[in-house]
Amino acid sequence: MKFWVGLLVCFACFGSIFGQTTAPKYSNDFLKIGVGAAAAGMGNAQVAFAKDATAGYWNPAALMHSTKAPQVALMHSEYFAGIAKYDYGAFATRIQGNRHFAASFIRIGIDDIPNTLNLRDGNSFNYDRITSFSVADMALLVSYAQDLEFLEGLSVGGNVKIINRITGKFATAWGFGIDLALHYQREKLKLGLVLNDVTTTFNAWSFNTETFEEAFRVTGNAIPQNSIELTLPSARMGAAYSFFPEKKINLTAAADLDWYFDGKRNSIISLGAATIDPKIGLETTYKNLVFLRAGAMNFQRVPDIDGKKRLNLFPTLGAGLQFKGVRIDYALANIGDFKQNLFSHLFSLQFIIDKSLY
Repeated sequence: MKFWVGLLVCFACFGSIFGQTTAPKYSNDFLKIGVGAAAAGMGNAQVAFAKDATAGYWNPAALMHSTKAPQVALMHSEYFAGIAKYDYGAFATRIQGNRHFAASFIRIGIDDIPNTLNLRDGNSFNYDRITSFSVADMALLVSYAQDLEFLEGLSVGGNVKIINRITGKFATAWGFGIDLALHYQREKLKLGLVLNDVTTTFNAWSFNTETFEEAFRVTGNAIPQNSIELTLPSARMGAAYSFFPEKKINLTAAADLDWYFDGKRNSIISLGAATIDPKIGLETTYKNLVFLRAGAMNFQRVPDIDGKKRLNLFPTLGAGLQFKGVRIDYALANIGDFKQNLFSHLFSLQFIIDKSLY
């Protein structure tokens, strides 16, 4: 208990220091969306619960509790009627005894955007001069984990992140960051802690102004300059508890707290410079073959038409099926309110490369 209280005090101090730094809010926030339909079905409450190849994203230290055989995880989803596409792939395996390695790739982007900067040809319009470009945020995560021998069940891990963000041929950014993580498992209880961007992640933006400078001047737009974008440190802590791990039917409850120090966000918990975003999830399994999941995230207080604020949340549901090293997961998420009937459908695949399963 003293350990977790100490962490809370450290986070509060952490936020008071970095909260003074000038940095854009939501920088590199595409890395906060989440990966895997299994996680989405549980409201993304995964910091302590993750136990497969996706742990490289959620908590690299939890890779120690994944299978010893190599794993591959794949996911594709689309947003805004297919306009934005989100892709994820990961590979995880054990290396040299009690060590694990993983590599993950994330891309979210919009392709085939019309470029009309050269549409005007003198005093007329030439539609043959319309081209297209893509806008994308991409990241490569290289993960490592190992056990700490002085305490059974405790493992440590980390990520090295390489970030590339592009806006067609107009601008590009390269970034580098580091995450550190802990995971502890004892009997039915799991605890997790991840410190994201511990050294502050730097994105160096470079603008190819010659591709748009003339059009910007004619239209009165400011011409951007090469710059550095900072992503301030954040933290995620979570717990998971399995009620019947040795039974045919098992129930696991998980809860996460995501801590942000880049300014006030629309969340139900705010502690000065720190904003806390809670997530909760449940998973029921039958013989580790069939999975049913539910969760909630994005807890916010939203004003009604009369100005009074009400609690709003993002509910999630999910299911999964595993057979001979292949797992298919599905998640259904309601956006904002059940009465709006707005749902997102998400599928993902996982493969365990173990010949003994076939």
